[in-house]
Amino acid sequence: MKLQTASQTGVGASDPIVMNLNVTPFNVGFGVITTGSVDYTVQHTFDNPFVALSTWFNHPTVVGQIADADGNYAFPVTAIRVVMNAGDGTVELKLIQAGI
Repeated sequence: MKLQTASQTGVGASDPIVMNLNVTPFNVGFGVITTGSVDYTVQHTFDNPFVALSTWFNHPTVVGQIADADGNYAFPVTAIRVVMNAGDGTVELKLIQAGI
């Protein structure tokens, strides 16, 4: 998968980036770049990300961050997004999934 990006300015969630579940092994690396004053969390879902009742889970280590951070997913998830919890800046999520 080529580099995918999603960004959020102001409080709220970015658009989800949908993952390819047909890639083995399922590996995703990501980085979040911040601008301004921010507090953000990276989240993932196992549901259809475009359904209003999707359940989103916080990444185990990239929660309540206030500076640039990176992480990964070694298990399959259907989508990943970044949520700005507070602040007036911008957060940009950049991710790459292994495989084709």
